Amino acid sequence: MNQERVRATYLVETPYSLERAAATIAGEQSTGTFTSVPGETDELKAKYGAIVEHIEQLAEVDIPSLPGAKPPAGHDGKYRQGRVTVSFPLHNFGPSIPNLLAAVAGNLYELQELSGLRLLDLDLPQSFTTRYPGPKFGIAGTRKLTGVYDRPILGTIIKPSIGLSTEQLSELVKKLALAGMDFIKDDELNANPPCAPLEQKVKAVMEAVERAADATGKKLMYAFNITGDIDELRRNHDLVVKSGGTCVMVSILSVGLSGLAYLNQYSEVPIHGHRNQWGMLTRSPLLGIEFTAYQKLCRLAGADHLHVNGFNSKFYESNESVLRSIQACTSPLLGGYHSMPVISSMQWAGTAPVTYEATRSVDVMHLAGGGMLAHPDGPAAGFESMKLGWEAAVQGFSLDSYAKQHPPLQRAIEKYGRG
Repeated sequence: MNQERVRATYLVETPYSLERAAATIAGEQSTGTFTSVPGETDELKAKYGAIVEHIEQLAEVDIPSLPGAKPPAGHDGKYRQGRVTVSFPLHNFGPSIPNLLAAVAGNLYELQELSGLRLLDLDLPQSFTTRYPGPKFGIAGTRKLTGVYDRPILGTIIKPSIGLSTEQLSELVKKLALAGMDFIKDDELNANPPCAPLEQKVKAVMEAVERAADATGKKLMYAFNITGDIDELRRNHDLVVKSGGTCVMVSILSVGLSGLAYLNQYSEVPIHGHRNQWGMLTRSPLLGIEFTAYQKLCRLAGADHLHVNGFNSKFYESNESVLRSIQACTSPLLGGYHSMPVISSMQWAGTAPVTYEATRSVDVMHLAGGGMLAHPDGPAAGFESMKLGWEAAVQGFSLDSYAKQHPPLQRAIEKYGRG
């Protein structure tokens, strides 16, 4: 029988000892329950039981992070925090993302022995490659389709996200495409609503994209939001591809990892993976899942692009956390599975230097909604300012000095950089 194992690393907080908490995790998520049962033999546990591989004590606190913990009798008032690694036999669940999650997460978050739990990372065996082929395009394929090789892929988000008529949307897309834009995406709020049916949107957008391509020789990549129920995904994907589209987008937490993997089975264009709703899984430091672990599952399931928030954004997330997410997306995984990090949220030309300084890479997609569309001289100038911001960063010039010779960048600084 296959002896490959999945290793899960957790941040744990417990009113008990870390050793007891780790043993509870291993038992609860494999062969054990709250009491011994007939049939739970030593031989069965040896073959199917999870194993505690590592325990590292980190700190002690006086107040539990989560409600519902049940301290033992005579509790000393301390809650112990530590990093715990538990391994699970792959033959317990097989190379299956849904059943993997049942094993490494399952009911753990509800146990009274734990006053905090966060899944930090997953080490996955090679067998997962037989079930999940991963991204078909990734960084290299997206660059080929957009024709952008020597800098980040720069783009924007349709704003206002809801309310534009198909005629207004078509005109906006045409204007942006004629300006040389690399990429545009639908907002996550706008997929296939009655007020703007996807079929009408695809027709209007692709007519604008093709007209602009005839004039410029460059075909803009537009990520159509095809998020919906499982039975809608293929129909929506096929509509985009038949119309000449080169990208589809899904809200991963809405369709689920199984929905993403299903879409990837037949997708003919890159899948733009949006992580909206992510905060509810990760915002509490001792609850949920770290992006380092989550992005591995998204890459396995086929996300060619993955949102990672942005530096100096409107969200709570620190720049250090954003950098960890970018690095996670570009770290080796099972010999491939390359996904492009998508940086967005309150971005403009002035966030290019901090992004490049942190990542030292141009293998990112950098999106600015208002940071392009609201440029004082229009969206074309907004796009040009983003390119100039990256030029300054890569060439080692300060933003202000580079702006003296480049008016679109100077105007962007005046608009966005004085707050």
